[in-house]
Amino acid sequence: MFQGFESHSSPEQGPPRLAALRARLAEIGLDGFFVPRADVHQGEYVAARDERLQWLTGFTGSAGFCIVLPDVAGVFIDGRYRTQVKAQVDLGAFTPVPWPEVKPGDWLRKSIPAGRVGFDPWLHTAEEVEKLQVSLEQSQITLCPVFTNPLDDIWPDQPTAPLGRAFAHPDALAGETAAAKRARLAEGLRAAGQRAAVLTLPDSICWLLNIRGADVPKNPVLQAFAILHDDGRVELFAEAAKFDAGLLAALGPEVALLPPARFEAGLCGLAGLVRVDRGSAPLWVSDILTAAEIEIAWGDDPCRLPKARKNAAEIAATREAHLRDGAAMAEFLCWLDREAPQGRLTEIAVVQALEGFRRATNALHDISFDTICGAGPNGAIIHYRVTEATNRPIRGGDLLLVDSGGQYPDGTTDITRTLAIGDPGDEARACYTRVLQGMIAISRVRFPKGLAGRDIDALARYPLWLAGQDYDHGTGHGVGAFLSVHEGPQRISRLSEVPLEVGMILSNEPGYYREGAFGIRLENLIVVEPAPPLGDNRLQLAFETLTFAPFDRRLILVDALSPGERDWLNAYHAAVLEKLGNRVSTATLDWLSASCEPI
Repeated sequence: MFQGFESHSSPEQGPPRLAALRARLAEIGLDGFFVPRADVHQGEYVAARDERLQWLTGFTGSAGFCIVLPDVAGVFIDGRYRTQVKAQVDLGAFTPVPWPEVKPGDWLRKSIPAGRVGFDPWLHTAEEVEKLQVSLEQSQITLCPVFTNPLDDIWPDQPTAPLGRAFAHPDALAGETAAAKRARLAEGLRAAGQRAAVLTLPDSICWLLNIRGADVPKNPVLQAFAILHDDGRVELFAEAAKFDAGLLAALGPEVALLPPARFEAGLCGLAGLVRVDRGSAPLWVSDILTAAEIEIAWGDDPCRLPKARKNAAEIAATREAHLRDGAAMAEFLCWLDREAPQGRLTEIAVVQALEGFRRATNALHDISFDTICGAGPNGAIIHYRVTEATNRPIRGGDLLLVDSGGQYPDGTTDITRTLAIGDPGDEARACYTRVLQGMIAISRVRFPKGLAGRDIDALARYPLWLAGQDYDHGTGHGVGAFLSVHEGPQRISRLSEVPLEVGMILSNEPGYYREGAFGIRLENLIVVEPAPPLGDNRLQLAFETLTFAPFDRRLILVDALSPGERDWLNAYHAAVLEKLGNRVSTATLDWLSASCEPI
C-alpha cells in the first residue's frame, strides 16, 4: 500500500517539546521563534525531516505555522484545518489562531510587548519576512535570523535528508526537450538583461530538466537547487547518489551536477543581474547574494508560468491518465455500491479498496496524496486523514466523502465524490445539490481572456450563498503534469490575481461542511481552452473537463436544477459512459449505465 494508517500526530508530546524549545530559545537569547510548515524549497509537501511543525505541535495539516513565545504558542491555521487542529494539538499548550484573518505581526504585538523573535532564513521567503518586518515597525519586537535552527537542536531522532532516485521523464510526454526549455528560458533572461536565475522549487527544476524524483511522498520531485544561466547552462545542486550514469548522460554536458554544499559558492560566483523569486526563494538566497554585492532582479521563477501552461502533448497525456483513473474510479464506485449496504465497511477498508483498483491499472506510480475518506462527521474535517485510531465504520444514513488521486507517468489526477450510504435525508440532498450547482457553474463558464481565478470564484459559491452557506477553502488549485498535485501559480480563489491562460490545469471543487454532521465536496479537474466562437466573437476562454466519473444521482434534487444545469449533467454523464464503457468490467458497465442515465 502507498498509504499507511498510523497516526503522525502526538498531542501528548507537545507540552514537553514546547518546554524544551523554550529552554533552548532562552539559552540563545531569543524570546520567540517561528516554526513554519516549510522546507528550504518552500514546498507545500515536505520530507519527514522537515515536519517540524508536526513534531512540535501534533498538527499534520499541509499549511500553517506556530509562533512560540514565553507564555503562549499560537498555531496559525486557515479555514481548511480549524476543525482538525482542535483534535491534534494540546489546547492547554497551544492556541489555534485563525489565519489569514489574524496576521502574525498583529498577533505578536498583542502577545508580547517587546523582544527578540527568531526565524530560520532557510524556511521563510524574502516576501514573507519583508511583510512581517513592515507589520512590526514602531514596535519593540525585533526579528532575528537564526542560522542554526533551535528546533533541530532539540529533535533527537530527526530523520535524515531524503535520497530518492531521480529518473527521466520522457520527452514524448513532456512535449518539449529539456534543451529546448533551457534555451527558451535563457532567451527570456537575456531579453530582461539578466545573467542568471536561481531556481529553488523542486517541481520547477524537474519540469525544466525533464526529470522526476522520489524525495517527497506522493509527489515525484527531486529536492535540489539550480542556477539557470543566460546561455542555457544549468548548475544543478543535488546529491550525486540520486543519479545514475544513464540519467547524467541524458542531462547532457550543459547541466553540471554539483554537491548541495557548493550552492553558496555557486551563488557567490555569479555576476550581473540575477533573478530571484521573492515569493518562493528562501531569504537565505538573497542574503547571500546581497552580501556578495551581486545585484538582484526580483522576478517570478522563470519556470512557473511555462510549467503551468501545459502543451498539447502534456494535455493529451493527462487526458489518457484521467480516462484510466476514471475507469478505476468506476470499478471502485460499483464495488462500494455493492458492499456498503452490507454494513461491514470502514474508512480504511474503502481507502484500501480504492488504491487496489488504481493499482490494478498496472500504471500507477503512486497516489497523488493520502486519500481523504470521511464518513459522517469525519467528512466535515476538510483534509481528514484516516488512522487506525480514527477509523470509523460506514453506517446507513452517512454521507461518505472520498477525495483521492493517482500519480501516473502520463498525468496527475485528483477527484472527489460524495456518496450516499442509505438515506442521508433531504437536508443533505439540498446541500449536495447546491455544491453540484456550483461545480456546474465553473464547468460551463465562458470568461474574457485576462481574468484571474478570483474573478470566477464566486460562481461556485453563489448557490450556497443563497442559502446562507459557504466553504472555507479555495474553489480550485493548479495541478501538475506528473508533478505536484498542488501547483502554482494558477488557482480559482478570491485571493488569486494570476490571469488564467490556455493550458492551465485546475481543480473545480466547491464544498460544504457541517461540523459534527457531514461534509460534501465534488471535484473534477479542468483545463483552460479557447472558448468556441459565439456572439460578437470576443476573445474568451472556457474549461474542458478532464475527469470522468458519475455523480451520485440519489443525492440530487432534480427539481432544483435549472434546464441548463440539467443539460450539462446529462451531457457529462453521457460522456462518462461513452469514454469509460469499453474500459470497465461487464458488471461495472451495467452499474455505470444505470448511474449515467439522463435525469
